[in-house]
Amino acid sequence: MDTEAQHTERDRSSPSSESGPAPADAPDTEGTEEGSRSVFASFMDWVPGGRLTLTALLCMGALLLVSTFVVQPYAIPSGSMEPAFRPGDRVLVNKLAYRFGSGPQRGDAVVFDGSGYFGDSDYVKRVAGVGGDRVVCCDKRGRIKVNGEPVDEPYLFRGDAPSTVPFDVVVPDDALFLLGDHRSDSSDSRDHLGSPGGGMIPVDAVIGRADWIAWPLGRLTSLKRPDAYARVPAPGGTHG
Repeated sequence: MDTEAQHTERDRSSPSSESGPAPADAPDTEGTEEGSRSVFASFMDWVPGGRLTLTALLCMGALLLVSTFVVQPYAIPSGSMEPAFRPGDRVLVNKLAYRFGSGPQRGDAVVFDGSGYFGDSDYVKRVAGVGGDRVVCCDKRGRIKVNGEPVDEPYLFRGDAPSTVPFDVVVPDDALFLLGDHRSDSSDSRDHLGSPGGGMIPVDAVIGRADWIAWPLGRLTSLKRPDAYARVPAPGGTHG
């Protein structure tokens, strides 16, 4: 009976005790996993709201990065760009449009910092002339001419003349001549011809191109450059 009892006790012993003690340098994986979970759990306990708050913070951070470097919302404050943009519209400004070698083109609706030129605010206007262009108003039919080519502007506010203010300007390099679509309700390059810079805005002041109307939902649309300037020759290739 004693011998049988001894065999039974040996059968119940753990395999580890039969193979000897564990090596001193064996990794404590269970302790590491518990430590990692403990740090994460402690952090989640420290953040008010836990996972929900952390998710919200990550989303806000992503939106901030997008707004800073990619797309920025802009509220249209006035009717100076009607009918394309109405007061209260929210447009999305493409901040990458001119970051990789390309610059603003005639017909683009751009948002720019007018500080020191138009006023201490951001504005949205349409590019009528780029560096080197000669922009003149007006021909016998009342149209503006760019590099000698008359431009029919389909985006003008109904009933508006292209301009009631005559001008004849040559746009400096790396600058823009800008006009509002609602000419009779727009303070633009025409109104600052005698100001520093002659009413021109440096290309560096451009924040981006208005590519989408995002709000109200009934006006949700993407914006395309009008082809009104398609026939305008390059600077120096003037005619007419």
